[in-house]
Amino acid sequence: MLQDQTTALKGLMNFLKNSPTCFHAVDQLRGMLEEAGFAKLPESQRWTLQPGGKYYTVRNGSSVIAFRIGSALEQPGFTVTASHSDSPCFKIKENAEINVRGHYMQLNTEGYGGMICSTWLDRPLSVAGRVLVRETAEDGKEKLVTKLIDFDRDLVMIPNVAIHMNRKINDGFTFNKQIDMIPLFGGADVEKGEFRAMVVEQAGVKPEDVLGSDLYLYNRMAPTVWGAHNEYISSGKLDDLECAYGTLLGFLKGSNEKSIQVYACFDNEEVGSGTKQGADSTFLQDVLYRIVRGLGMDDEDYRCIQARSFMLSCDNAHAVHPNHPEKTDVANCTYMNEGIVIKSHAGQKYTSDAVSVAVFRGICEKAGVPVQFFANRSDEAGGSTLGNIAMAHVSMNTVDLGLAQLAMHSAYETAGVKDLGYLAEASAAFYSTHLVPDEAGVLRLEA
Repeated sequence: MLQDQTTALKGLMNFLKNSPTCFHAVDQLRGMLEEAGFAKLPESQRWTLQPGGKYYTVRNGSSVIAFRIGSALEQPGFTVTASHSDSPCFKIKENAEINVRGHYMQLNTEGYGGMICSTWLDRPLSVAGRVLVRETAEDGKEKLVTKLIDFDRDLVMIPNVAIHMNRKINDGFTFNKQIDMIPLFGGADVEKGEFRAMVVEQAGVKPEDVLGSDLYLYNRMAPTVWGAHNEYISSGKLDDLECAYGTLLGFLKGSNEKSIQVYACFDNEEVGSGTKQGADSTFLQDVLYRIVRGLGMDDEDYRCIQARSFMLSCDNAHAVHPNHPEKTDVANCTYMNEGIVIKSHAGQKYTSDAVSVAVFRGICEKAGVPVQFFANRSDEAGGSTLGNIAMAHVSMNTVDLGLAQLAMHSAYETAGVKDLGYLAEASAAFYSTHLVPDEAGVLRLEA
């Protein structure tokens, strides 16, 4: 690997290790933005914007949009990358403790997103998330404060049933999330209310001051690089924190004074994006509109700028599986370490079309970044992603892309070590490009 690829990979591994939940991931992204000089803009307050300014805003603690305003705006457009912060996992229910015959204590959970259940079994898991606590302000009034917590230790495990008691486990088995996927928390000496007491202790507050929580299980296995030539990286949550991190690297590196560069990372993609902080919300639309109005422009200007805009919808893609190459299309299939994946679908599950593909290929050629193409087998249904959902609210040319990986939605996924660097370089080149459409709709790519 090149030195800059090695540096990026080490940064990604640290980012993944410290992102047990979407809240922790966005908190880390926020920290990187602030370190780079971006100022926070609360959505609930009026924004004062200036050409050349760098800003960000957070919604729900789990989605973030950052933007940098060029200082020489003439015919500006938005150059946008979008990724997501969430991954399939198990959420702990409010009344968490389940006593089993007085000998075991379990934690009551429910599935979030479409995970591969078997990959969560027989491995150490921990608990992390956010807790809403009541505090007293200096003026004596009560306020609600969010605290991120992470037990950061081997705390629970979901044990398999022995093969002697389930002889058909290797012949195909349907996991029942309310029966088979409930984690073991402790033995007969665990008292009722002990889990909540541990949460309170982690938050560092009084029990009566904890008023709400969003807590999740996460895989304790650390990210690792492996393979004959150290060509692979494995970790939980590569889908889609790899894209979230890689596009932020590009966002911080690339810039163009003629455009408005936007970095977006949404929550809840794994459950359809239909939340106030998802890609199907007004979050992106609200931010883009407020940028235009904050710069003294009107609604007509907003629509003109939107028409000159372009988005990279970034969500990881399926690599050819070495044991099952027949699962992917015979020609439009992708491999780890061989470049950024451009995804297309006739039914528009992916938004890529001839125009958006051509623009992105041109950008990658200038950056010296290889690309490859993915399409589902015609007899298999594929998943959707951010682009087509977000475009229902903010319409612009969009290409769907990602990085090739194996075991998508496993508790431990695998990708290629080179591809993160490719995404960072392509994103930087994208953010450094000014797209100018003429009257015929032809796009010119200006440095």
